[in-house]
Amino acid sequence: MAAKVLVLEDDAPLRELLVRTLKEEGFGAEGVDTGAALLERAAHETPDAFVIDIGLPDADGRDVCLALRARGVQAPVLFLTARANLVDRLSGFSSGGDDYLPKPFAFAELIARLESLIRRRTATLPPATGLAVDDATHTLVLGARSVPLTPTEFRIMSRLVSPGGVVERDDLMAAAWPRGTFVNPNTLDAYIARLRRKLASLGTDAAIHTVHGVGFELV
Repeated sequence: MAAKVLVLEDDAPLRELLVRTLKEEGFGAEGVDTGAALLERAAHETPDAFVIDIGLPDADGRDVCLALRARGVQAPVLFLTARANLVDRLSGFSSGGDDYLPKPFAFAELIARLESLIRRRTATLPPATGLAVDDATHTLVLGARSVPLTPTEFRIMSRLVSPGGVVERDDLMAAAWPRGTFVNPNTLDAYIARLRRKLASLGTDAAIHTVHGVGFELV
């Protein structure tokens, strides 16, 4: 069966070219033009891989990736973007992306990278906490109860609820402040304290544990 790829690109001619080229190479490809459309599609079916542009009219592609990971979607994400500097590449990885291909690019390289990502894909399960991060309302949800999150809290929580165990401090810092802004490391601890209070207000048994010398884990 052909691997399914969902392409998020707001430039219509490029999106159509990407979808057509992927189909010619044997992929089951479809395209959408907004982050909201991709998340709506992903709520009903998960492709084998995503190709996501970072500069979008309704969202930052890295936030879209964070939202996917918060939902437990672990299909590989390949970012396509004109932003090729080191800070942008690192922030793409810290938001849950698996690979990064700057524009302009060769289609042969795109195909090779996608094939490699799909081959390496491994199944993982999200933590059994019952918690969910609602990317539409930026709220932390447990059953019928919810608590609002600030944009930075949303990014931190989205990274913590993603499968994968302990999240290193540097990884969490990069996810929370993805544009390279200088932030005192103690600021992360302040946000973790705020999130712990919000978790407590929901009445959940889940907790953010400090793994000394490494980072944090939601258990």
